Amino acid sequence: MEFESVAVEGAYIVHLDPRRDERGSFARLYCVDELAGAGIDLVPVQANLGSSKSPGTLRGLHFQVPPHQEAKLVHCVEGSIFDAIVDVRPDSPTFGKAASVTLSADGDRAFYIPPGCAHGYMTLEPDTKVLYFVGTRYTPDADRGLAWDDPDLAIPWPMVPQVMVDRDRANPRFSDLDPESLR
Repeated sequence: MEFESVAVEGAYIVHLDPRRDERGSFARLYCVDELAGAGIDLVPVQANLGSSKSPGTLRGLHFQVPPHQEAKLVHCVEGSIFDAIVDVRPDSPTFGKAASVTLSADGDRAFYIPPGCAHGYMTLEPDTKVLYFVGTRYTPDADRGLAWDDPDLAIPWPMVPQVMVDRDRANPRFSDLDPESLR
């Protein structure tokens, strides 16, 4: 694995190292030792699989407030996604910054998202599936969101969402967050 820094401190594009032969390929997606070597402390307590039938399906931007912040390691296992994060850690030097990456099933990379970041993704192809390992149990009372289309975040979404839930339409803008509620 190789780790490429992005605009949000502690977040990385993780380049996998697939072995290829006549059978196809094999790549290690999660290795506690390799992640620790990059300064990443992620011991999964959940693995989630998201499935979306339509391109343009938006999920997010979601996060959990302290002490339930989630670290995630995201990989697209079928189709492709545009994956975006926003740093919502008030004491972080990249507070309020966004980063994004496109992940695909035929790509050899994943996205590591540190605790304290809002996360969302948009599907780019039909029948897309996303697998992600999570370092904290989901806590419904700690669940929050951000407006996917907040102009202050300037996330370069590849299209207007075609499918999304009402909850994601109603999420507040970043400037409406109380930083003290994020500590």
